[in-house]
Amino acid sequence: VWVDGDLQQRDIYAVYAWQGGLGMPNRDYYLDKGEKFKKYRTEYLDHLQKMFVLLGYDEGTAKNNTDLVMKLETEIAEASWPQADLRDWPKMYNKRTLEEAAKEVPGIDWKLFFDTIGVENLEYFIMAQPDFFVKLGEMIQRVDLEDWKIYLKWHVINAAAPYLSKDFRDQDFYFFRTVLRGVEEQKPRWKTLVETTDGLMGEALGQLYVEKHFPPEAKVKINNLVNNLRKAFRIRIDKLNWMSEETKKSAYAKLDKMTQKLGYPDKWRDYSKLEIMDDAYVLNVMRADVFEFERKMNQIGKPVDKTQWNMSPPTVNAYFHPLNNEIVFPAGILQPPMFNPYADDAVNYGAIGTVIGHEMTHGFDDSGSRFNAEGNMINWWTDEDKKNFEEKIKIVEEQFDEYVVLDSVHLNGKLTLGENIADLGGVAIAYDALQMALENNGRPENIDGYTPEQRFFLSYATIWRNKQRDDALLNQVKTDPHSPAYFRVIGPLSNTQTFFQAFDIKEGENMRRPDSLLAKIW
Repeated sequence: VWVDGDLQQRDIYAVYAWQGGLGMPNRDYYLDKGEKFKKYRTEYLDHLQKMFVLLGYDEGTAKNNTDLVMKLETEIAEASWPQADLRDWPKMYNKRTLEEAAKEVPGIDWKLFFDTIGVENLEYFIMAQPDFFVKLGEMIQRVDLEDWKIYLKWHVINAAAPYLSKDFRDQDFYFFRTVLRGVEEQKPRWKTLVETTDGLMGEALGQLYVEKHFPPEAKVKINNLVNNLRKAFRIRIDKLNWMSEETKKSAYAKLDKMTQKLGYPDKWRDYSKLEIMDDAYVLNVMRADVFEFERKMNQIGKPVDKTQWNMSPPTVNAYFHPLNNEIVFPAGILQPPMFNPYADDAVNYGAIGTVIGHEMTHGFDDSGSRFNAEGNMINWWTDEDKKNFEEKIKIVEEQFDEYVVLDSVHLNGKLTLGENIADLGGVAIAYDALQMALENNGRPENIDGYTPEQRFFLSYATIWRNKQRDDALLNQVKTDPHSPAYFRVIGPLSNTQTFFQAFDIKEGENMRRPDSLLAKIW
């Protein structure tokens, strides 16, 4: 369960019940027939066996426990929704009272569950995947209680393993990092501890971080850059030939009301009720988990706090929140190579500018476009405009479906559609904003023979440089709505006319899609 604004009444916090219960990343790892996934399942069985032995079970009992957990998790996987379907918010907005949930899913005692986790007098909750819970409820009634105890014991130790003694940590790392992602070496202990602190007490750590790494002048410059992007996006909406004036008015309203949060919160989180002791690392982690869980549960039914952040200041990431209609950029991502207050405008607009444009476009992608300026899940499109939009995004979905990542493994165009739309829009918006900056500040000389436009696209490519092992790449394709970095460059740029012009790319060349297949949305 987790807490956020109600999709149709975003000013009030609601609680969501979501499918879960698997040890491996998602249902594909249990059900996919490919050789790679058969190997993962074999390794997972070995991992379960070794973890139960570390818990003190003899080999025979550990084997029985292993088989039991795998059987239950496979059945749960069969009941789970595919990853791509977990982006369909209208389909997942299923408001239920406890009485309604009890009739629909009699196998789960919903009142007892919520009372036990400290949520009393619950008016309603959102049952995101009803058919999953129907099947889970049936399992709860059918499977012996002693079997569930073994299953739950596994999930407790699985969650705690990274914070336990070296034998547990090493085995946990081997399966989840080496087998599933190809990572060969564990990070130094100090890095792991910093990441844990950031994850559990991010705003306390964040206060120290911004003092060192995010001076006030950086906030001023990034704020100006964001404002240029907003102007550029508004002009792009105005020039759309596929959208009616009626729908454009709603799009303007959404863009105008979009809040921007840069660097760090105006109001820091209060951790005074979290007790950190010197007894055990794992117990401090558990206390911090309980603190955060209770903090969120206590919000249910109360007004949404719009000052809250969902990322800590040191985080190298960003997000768009559809219910708050806000874009958020922690200080951690506002660092080189993403952003450098002393760098050339072309470099900054090609890097952080495209990321900011990306997050803005999320408000208008296949999922974000379902929410209006106030953050409620309400349709603001005319039927004709919605049809035009869906035809345009279908081109993007089909483009990415064609990309082959590993052997015969294709990208999932439906799963990655929102991120791909956002990348395409982010590049277009940031490029236009750069032209505004050049007009206002003057056009600089070429640097190392490259024009500002060429430096813009080189900078965009630079921020996506990375290396991934095959297992990590496969994991991303199966679980992540973001396309792998390589495709985040060639995908949008092969649709971008200004890129063709900057590098004189002719029709028929690899980095230029045929004009009839070019995707242009926002």
